[in-house]
Amino acid sequence: MQVKIADSWKNILQKEFKKKYFIDLISFVKNEYENHTCYPKDEDIFAAFDFCSFKDLKVVIIGQDPYHGPEQANGLCFSVKDGIKHPPSLINIFKEISTDLETEYPESGNLEKWAKQGVLLLNATLTVRAHEAGSHQKQGWETFTDEVIKQISNENENIVFLLWGGFAKKKAKLIDKKKHHILESGHPSPLSANRGYWFGNKHFSKTNEILRDLGKEEISW
Repeated sequence: MQVKIADSWKNILQKEFKKKYFIDLISFVKNEYENHTCYPKDEDIFAAFDFCSFKDLKVVIIGQDPYHGPEQANGLCFSVKDGIKHPPSLINIFKEISTDLETEYPESGNLEKWAKQGVLLLNATLTVRAHEAGSHQKQGWETFTDEVIKQISNENENIVFLLWGGFAKKKAKLIDKKKHHILESGHPSPLSANRGYWFGNKHFSKTNEILRDLGKEEISW
């Protein structure tokens, strides 16, 4: 398995590829893909970086794990391929967008259009074994994606970080709060959303308001 990552990210992440943890991680992932069904497809593992270039970055959304059902994961957190039934968390994301921005509920769950506008949809773990949630955690992916967050914080400014749920909120310590904007809420999963920790966070209008104040183009959610 070759690490193919978009050129705009290579400069800031190149040194990670040479570290022992990353070499061991890639060896583990390669073995998993050869011996088990894993998601996303190997060409989509680094898709979050392919669709969103470093220089165009405006927003970072942090997920935990790729979807582990057939044909769901496409390398972007919370996103599914066109024509695939929307998973529960994505349904709640779209419901909040509809209410917050007074727009129609989207037909497609493919979030590539967000990524192309400068939204990095980053899972902390970039791969998973089919039907086994969390099966590729603690193998090195978190070390890599934490470094991605740190580099974004160090090398950029005025990025909006959307931290949804306890897991994502822990990443706040990696971000320079003097340089960036952090919006936190509960997770969009049904468990959290039904307890009142998700709906009404207005993160989508708030993000656009921040971007507008910075003179940047808003995201078409």
